[in-house]
Formats: sequence, C-alpha cells, structure tokens
Amino acid sequence: MRYFPNTAGWVELIMGSMFSGKTTELIRRVDRMRRAGRKVQIFTRDTRFGDDAVVSHDKKSYSSTYAKSSEDILKNLDWKTDVVAIDEGQFYDEGLIEVVKNLAANGKVVLVAGLDQDYLSKPFKVMLDLVAEAEFVDKLNAVCVRCGNPAIRNFRKIATEERIVLGASESYEALCRNCYAKAVKEDHQEELF
Repeated sequence: MRYFPNTAGWVELIMGSMFSGKTTELIRRVDRMRRAGRKVQIFTRDTRFGDDAVVSHDKKSYSSTYAKSSEDILKNLDWKTDVVAIDEGQFYDEGLIEVVKNLAANGKVVLVAGLDQDYLSKPFKVMLDLVAEAEFVDKLNAVCVRCGNPAIRNFRKIATEERIVLGASESYEALCRNCYAKAVKEDHQEELF
C-alpha cells in the first residue's frame, strides 16, 4: 500500500490466477487504509457468499456492496469515500475503465483485483486495459497443485464452454504452464483452443 501526503488519486491493480491471493491482498490493503483513517468502500459482482461481503478462498472477508455493472459502482458510491476497492474486476463491463479513471481523477485511491485470463488462457480485456491506467500493478501467482511450480493458469475441471463460471476448487485448479498444457491434452480440451 502506498501513502502519499497529498490528495491525488491513483489506481492499484492486483491480478493473477485463481487461488493466488488476489482477494486476500485486496482485503489486506483495504484494512490498512481503514486503519489509517481512510473511508473505504468495496464493490463486487461475486455473490457466492452473499451480496454484502467479499470473501477470499482462505475465508478472509470484508463487507461490500453488490454492483452488477460499472455504472452501479458510481450509483452506489458514497463520494466521501477515500478508497474504492473493486473485487473480481474481470466480471465488469468495459465501462469499468472510465469509472476507474474518473474516480482516480477525483482524488480516490482505486484498488482493483481480478483474473488476468480465463480458463482458455485468453486475457480479460478489461483487466489488460486497466494495466495501462494503473500506477501500480501486482501480478500474483498461485502454487501449481500438481507440481508446486508457480501457477499462472486456471484449469477448469468441469465440462462447460461458458467463459465465466463461478467456482472454487471443486471447479478449477491453479496450474503452471506445463501442467496446464498436459491437463488440456489429457482431458481432450485442445479443440477449445
């Protein structure tokens, strides 16, 4: 977390694979800002644990506001908020980029956490566009569940071709580059690419 003596806004992006600790890191940063006396508001589209909390895979949680679209973030924002955190940024529409730019231009610290790629290893455009807007970008890696190397891929264990399927370890594995390629070949998913 960065602290500056003026009221300038900025953008911090936390991205990476599933199970890499993105939400945990977002909660950690938000908590530090709150402890420093900053007013914080978190938004998410993930409703697996209810509409009023962001919850990480390691069960850390923080109260949040449900926002289905980037427009909903602005509609539900308390403009007295100093820090605006957005979890699961990859689920939002392209309007998120303008929302983030607007918030930072208005002196808000904006934290966005999200996946950088889907289960086919295709980038989420909204997250890539946010890289260009962010003053700070952190890419986190998980641990490959098959070999222990750094995991950068999200392997989907269930059969569906929908791009976005909410799930955790029952539906996905974090895999390294090599184990992902082997898993795709073993599961005959190569035709998806």
